[in-house]
Amino acid sequence: MDPDAYLHRIGARPSPTTDLKTLWHLQERHLATVPFENLAIHLGERVSLEEKDLFAKIVDRRRGGICYEVNGLFAWLLREVGFEVTLLGAKVFRGGSLGPPFDHLALRVDLDEPWLVDVGFGRHSVHPLRLNATEAQQDDAGDFLILDAPGGDIDILRDGEPAYRLERRARELHEFEPTCWWQTTSPGSNFTKRLVCSLLTADRQVTLAGDRLIETAGDDRTERLLSGDAEILATYRTVFGFELERVPVVGQK
Repeated sequence: MDPDAYLHRIGARPSPTTDLKTLWHLQERHLATVPFENLAIHLGERVSLEEKDLFAKIVDRRRGGICYEVNGLFAWLLREVGFEVTLLGAKVFRGGSLGPPFDHLALRVDLDEPWLVDVGFGRHSVHPLRLNATEAQQDDAGDFLILDAPGGDIDILRDGEPAYRLERRARELHEFEPTCWWQTTSPGSNFTKRLVCSLLTADRQVTLAGDRLIETAGDDRTERLLSGDAEILATYRTVFGFELERVPVVGQK
């Protein structure tokens, strides 16, 4: 696996330093080029957390993935260029209740202080967040607040709404495999019930949900129904940057 190929994939410039400016740049470029998507589930593709398989999918085939995939491989890149990275498990807030352990994978990067890095949570911070901050942190995606939670965990809030509860304990990528398998195979998982492919452009979030193209810029939201398979495949190619042989359909393999 070639870190230079990965940097080229996300349009990032190589840097001899491992500082906050470089980390800021890498997260920003990753979000702008690697979509958050669950299409593999609905194309009958195997979801693997082996780093070589993630590299082949995200770098060679220019695809995206769910949190375990994109954050898992991004951690590899950050380590390759010299950052100190720790994988952290999280429980996602849904409807006021918490999901299971390993529901989400996020990253801690240690510089002069610890930073939260996350390129796999749909609408989330565009830039790294200070994990030790006690005040709200302004980001292009909203205001983020980091609060102490029971058991030594950390709650991450966006615009006053809880997003997920983060563990402090270091994890390895293979520890997320059972929950990843459930997320990608169970009828009870949100990922098996719907299609999503989302990318953060320079000024908006663009999402293709089945045949609906949704663009969100601040409080403005537009939605357009695509005309058929040809337009859907063209949108994956021109907007998200990858080719598919067929249109993914929920429930079909």
